[in-house]
Amino acid sequence: MWARRIALLGAVVLISACAPSGAAATAFTPGDSVHKITVGGIDRGYRLYIPAGLPRAAPLVVMLHGWTGSAAQAEQEYGWNQLADSAKFVVAYPDGVGRSWNVGGCCGRASSDGVDDVGFITAAVREVVDNVGIDPARIYAAGISNGGMMAYKLACDSAVFAAIGPDAATELEACPAPRPISVLHIHGTDDRLIRYDGEPGTAVPIKTPPPSEVNAFWRAVDQCQPPTTTVEAALTTSVASCPGGRSVELITVAGGGHDWPSFATQRMWDFFAAHPG
Repeated sequence: MWARRIALLGAVVLISACAPSGAAATAFTPGDSVHKITVGGIDRGYRLYIPAGLPRAAPLVVMLHGWTGSAAQAEQEYGWNQLADSAKFVVAYPDGVGRSWNVGGCCGRASSDGVDDVGFITAAVREVVDNVGIDPARIYAAGISNGGMMAYKLACDSAVFAAIGPDAATELEACPAPRPISVLHIHGTDDRLIRYDGEPGTAVPIKTPPPSEVNAFWRAVDQCQPPTTTVEAALTTSVASCPGGRSVELITVAGGGHDWPSFATQRMWDFFAAHPG
């Protein structure tokens, strides 16, 4: 599987310059750093956090901001760096073009301009893998809203990630050739931007696949067992076990809105850590 991932990432890098001409190389050292690459003729950037005392073959989490968000905003708001310090994994925060990701029909400049965000994110991952001791079987993508949609697109259109964690998101485009992957989707029932029932919302004013339908699609892809459901306070969790140690899960937050729940970062990391590729 990793040979396929390396081939895909290598192809992206070969067709894309890995840094703007004349740009100084940024060190891949513990702490925060900002990195620039050029993909598809567009200068792109991502932030990177490497905790001190990182072991060899560490995991990598790619956190994708929402529409109107940014890499810096995602790094500041979602608590991944603090968790990375204790759990010892690397976090990458890519920046979308026009604060958006191209996921097909939503949500801003990246979509209207046809930006190759799959190429950019996979090239950024390759650069991190080449410069930091990353375990290729433990590369994950999390995202909120438009970033969660991008996580689904990466699951459909790349072979890099062992698991994804979309929050407050949906899947807009067809996924004709999906590969098995672990999925944890989190969604609030009172989300008005991307509605839990799939009705038109304020961010996506058309009918969209509701979380239950997206979850069922990935259970079929992964050839999972029927899901089991548990209820704890406001959280209803559906868990389906799948071959190869994979899992497809849906956490429904009763009364939850279009946000990143306080439990999401820890819950996603626990899910990622339990599901290497």
